[in-house]
Amino acid sequence: MFGDENNIIELKSLGKSFNTSGGVVTALDDINLEIKRGEIFGIIGLSGAGKSTLVRCINYLEVPTAGSVVFMGKSLGSLKQKELREARRQMSMIFQQFNLLEQRNVIKNITFPLELIGTDKETAIKKAETLLKLVGLEDRAKAYPSQLSGGQKQRVAIARALATDPKVLLCDEATSALDPNTTKQILELLKKINREMGVTVIVITHEMAVIEAICDRVAIIDSSHIAEEGAVAKVFAEPKTEIGKQLILGEAAKNQEFTGKKLRLVFDGTSSKKPIISDLVLVCKAPVNIAFANMKEIDGKPMGQMVIELPEDETDQLRITNFLKANKVQYEEVR
Repeated sequence: MFGDENNIIELKSLGKSFNTSGGVVTALDDINLEIKRGEIFGIIGLSGAGKSTLVRCINYLEVPTAGSVVFMGKSLGSLKQKELREARRQMSMIFQQFNLLEQRNVIKNITFPLELIGTDKETAIKKAETLLKLVGLEDRAKAYPSQLSGGQKQRVAIARALATDPKVLLCDEATSALDPNTTKQILELLKKINREMGVTVIVITHEMAVIEAICDRVAIIDSSHIAEEGAVAKVFAEPKTEIGKQLILGEAAKNQEFTGKKLRLVFDGTSSKKPIISDLVLVCKAPVNIAFANMKEIDGKPMGQMVIELPEDETDQLRITNFLKANKVQYEEVR
């Protein structure tokens, strides 16, 4: 609910257009979102959907051409420059490419934003050392960025972003340049920061696996609009839009080997333990092809999905769907 004191950020009818040589390009159109204090909120979309423009409008690095951004009860568009700088300081960012200063060692990279606001050297170093311990790099204080791995660089970038005690951490494709194992470690670190420091985390990504691993709620952006939003488990189980289904199924949605009628089955923490497919084949006496299947943990609960191709016979298809209904297995037809 807009105006709720539990909301740290509210986007109201937000729009952003750019004037180009080819005419006006609309990057964002009528965006309405509420982000609650202390949550991990995900914004996901395909390349060109408008998500990077959206994150830059949230902290007013890009000034919206319509609507408003309300941060901690204040509209950023109504603030004077000094007040806006103060508000921005409360919304730190980390990026895909880390953006560390190569000529500075790790400890001096972290103290840099503190130097900019006039923090004395001793206090800045003490704060940086505490943050290095938080991100697990206390032994790398004197190293330079060129001596660090990608995951270590991102940990330094996170420590630097936390130096000014922000209320919000904006993560713009922060794990896109990392391998899967390092990505998992960075996401665990973000969850730890959220849990222990109470920092609201906003994750911008094109990978549904990142959203499923870390976020409480998600908004799907498509062609400059919000296509759908809600709790991650709810969106995973019941995507309402084609773009939602496409993002959840990922590469499996592009599988052209299975040309018959297909169903996507969704399993929660209880139903995922039952031998549904083997029981289905035995009871219905009809074969099914498994086109795709995976399991994951969402909001602390194991959830899974499976895409099956049904036999051509319509009677067999009806028996299968009746079996799924009788066993309370959630399903939907997919193309």
